[in-house]
Amino acid sequence: MKYYHNPRCRKSREGLQYLEELNIRPTIIEYLKNPLNKEELKEILKQLKYTPIDLVRKNEVVYKTHMKNENLSDEDILKWLIDEPKLIERPILSTDKGAIIGRPKENFKEILP
Repeated sequence: MKYYHNPRCRKSREGLQYLEELNIRPTIIEYLKNPLNKEELKEILKQLKYTPIDLVRKNEVVYKTHMKNENLSDEDILKWLIDEPKLIERPILSTDKGAIIGRPKENFKEILP
């Protein structure tokens, strides 16, 4: 079980605390310190059943200034997510049952063992 985490994000911290309250200790991946590669992102997208644009945080300045209203391919968006990992929606919990965004944190129950 993997938890894609940004410790500076309140929702990400709340999600991790929620899992700890359930006695669940996932492997924590701080994706801003250790950026994901293309294959890892594609696997997360597959588990989430998302397209690349579905994973983009639309309130980020990078999105608003460089991506919004552009005709970007999925490959273009993947490159942005790799180069600017703060664009990745969070937190993400990945299990054998799939992956889910923890907004709200109770979403995690859908894929917990």
